[in-house]
Formats: sequence, C-alpha cells, structure tokens
Amino acid sequence: MTPQDKAPKVREVVVASDPTNHGALIGHVGASQARRLAALIAAALLLASPAFGQQPSPPSVTVAKPLQRQVTEWDEFTGQFEAVERVEVRARVSGVVSEVHFSDGQSVQKGALLFTIDRRPFYIAVEQATAARREAQATLRLAENEVGRARPLVEKGHLAKSEYDARLARQLEAEARLQQAEARLKQAELDLEWSEVRAPVSGRVSDARVDVGNLISGGEASATLLTTIVSLDPIHFLFVASEADYIKYLRLASVGRRPSSRYAPNPVAVRLSDEDDFVHRGKMDFADNEVDPNSGTIRGRAIFENKSLFLTPGMFGRMRLFGGTYDALLIPDEAVVSDQARKIVLTVEQDGTVAAKVVTLGPISDRLRVVRSGLQPDDRVIIAGIQRAKTGQKVTAEEGSIDTKRVAAQ
Repeated sequence: MTPQDKAPKVREVVVASDPTNHGALIGHVGASQARRLAALIAAALLLASPAFGQQPSPPSVTVAKPLQRQVTEWDEFTGQFEAVERVEVRARVSGVVSEVHFSDGQSVQKGALLFTIDRRPFYIAVEQATAARREAQATLRLAENEVGRARPLVEKGHLAKSEYDARLARQLEAEARLQQAEARLKQAELDLEWSEVRAPVSGRVSDARVDVGNLISGGEASATLLTTIVSLDPIHFLFVASEADYIKYLRLASVGRRPSSRYAPNPVAVRLSDEDDFVHRGKMDFADNEVDPNSGTIRGRAIFENKSLFLTPGMFGRMRLFGGTYDALLIPDEAVVSDQARKIVLTVEQDGTVAAKVVTLGPISDRLRVVRSGLQPDDRVIIAGIQRAKTGQKVTAEEGSIDTKRVAAQ
C-alpha cells in the first residue's frame, strides 16, 4: 500500500457566495466542520442585516382635545305616576242598588250616572214632605186670619190684649212649622237626587264593587264603597330627592343659575321601563315644604299632559329634572378607565409619553361624558387604541376628533 492510500479521505464541500456578496468560501473540510462553518456564515449574515439591533416603534393611538361646550345638566330620579284626582265613590243615602250604568274600567265624564239606588222610597218621602208643607201653609194661613180679625177688636177694646198676643204667637209658631216642612221637603228632594250616584270627576272608573240587589249604607264615614275613579289627563309624577340635591337646587337658585321649582315650572322628562329615551315631557308644579327628618328626603311633583291616556296611575318611571347649565369638557365615555374607586383618563404629553389623570365625571350629554374636574382644555386625550397605551411609556399619537355621534380619527 502506498503512503497516498493510507491518508484519510476528505469530502470536497463548496460553499456558494452569500446574499450579501461578501465573497465565496470553498474548501475541503470534514462534514462536522462544514456544519459549523455554515452556522457561522448564517450568524454573520444576521449581524450584517440592517434591521438587527433596532427597537420596535411605539404603539399608535388616536388623541383629541376635549370638546368644550355649554351643557344642560339633568338630574335623574325614580318615581311613580299618580292621578291628579282620585275619588272613592260612596252613596250618600242608603238603599238597594237597582242599576249599574257603566262597564268596568271605562272612561267616564264628570256627572255621568254610575249607580241607581231604588228610588221609590225617596219619591214617597218627597210626597210626604210636600203634604206636610201644605198642611203647615194652611195652619199659617189660619193663624194669619185670626190675627187679622183680632187687631181691630183689640183697638176698640172688644178683645183682651192677652188673647191677641196668643193669636200672634200661634201665627209665629205656624211660620216656624212651615219653615221646618219646607226644609224636610228639600232634604227629601236631595235624597231623591242622591239616589242616582254620579261621577264626581272625569276619569277612568274601576270595577263595580257591588252588584244589583245589594243593600248599601250611605251618608256616613263607613258608607259602602261602590267603585273608584282616577283622573288621567293631566297626570302627576311623584318622586323624592335627597337633601343634598335639594341644597344644590337652593344654591343654584340663590346665584341665579336655576330658578326654584317652588316658583318656576322647571322642565322634566320621563321614560318608562321599556323606553330608551325620555320621551314624555312635563314640568314641575310642587315641592314639599319640609325635608323628612327620618329619610332625609323631600317630595317633589311634576305634571304631564296625557291626551292619549297612555300614562296610567301607578306606573313607575325614570325622570330627568333640569339642573342648570354650565360650561363643561366632554370626552367619549370609552376614554374613561377605572382604577378601583377612581376614574382615570389617559393623555399624551408633547414628548409622546402617556400620562394618567384622575377625573371627576358628570352625566352623559349628547352621547359624551361630562368631565367636571381633573382635565384641561388643551389635554390630548387618548380616544382610540387605549388598550395599547401604558402610563409612562411612549406612543405614536395620531390626531383625531370628538363628535357627538361618533369618535372619528382624522
């Protein structure tokens, strides 16, 4: 065997030129050395890449300055509709119900006939009283004639003065009896009139609590309840306000920013449980004269037109009460984040750093949230991309705008 035959065999490896054109490496190496060489070349290419070692760009957010405008503040209260007039219908005379003249739940006008009590006993009472009055009239006429005949006899001395005085007394007594008879006749006629039970107010009647043929009592506190009537148009809305709200209204009235509801019909609006907007418009017409010492609240009342009779006594609703006007800053409600009990708005400084500001919020106005304090008119509030922003970090701020209908990035 020749020395050339004893030499170790090698594999010829050709490495092509790399993409960066730094040259080609061709050599005769072993397989393991070839793999190491390939790894080194790949690392060199990575180091030579222009993007290697660069930091990622800051996240992009949309910012806008708060919207400045004068807003009308509305305070909200829960309350209940109540009839302006509610009457328990009871008879003023006793008797047997002979007719019911209405359908349960129908609307009635003032003076409409509701019940009839058997009128025959009352007709008889009127006839008796009429006869008694006639009898009293006849007695008085006789007494007047006797006095008339006695007067000249007394003047001529043919009749004792005492007899004349007695006849005069009988005349006065007959006059008094006639007055009593006339009063009894009026009462009988009034009882006859009251035997027809009529609606004292216009409104919606409840169901009949008694049926035909029932004997009812009337004319007293424990008189039989026949039905009830509630008026529907207009209709009241009753609510209670806290002492703090009441004091706030007094303060506003004292500086002329809002008139007191005791003297001014401040506007209100109500929405029902299935409504999204406050569509029912009314006005204040009463505020109570004292704060309840037990609950620390005061009663208030508003009045609404109800031409359609849709609003019904007993309905619950949510009411907005005019709370004055003031200049305010507004931002989208989505721009507010919560930090336990605090409300925070994220802003972007001039150098692109995110800063958190604790704010005091007000109500929603034109679909935007009122910020009472904690924010300045020139602050750039993050209105979109808030999930990508972190306090103290840099961001790329893109200018946007705040609209009452939508937040639109420019």
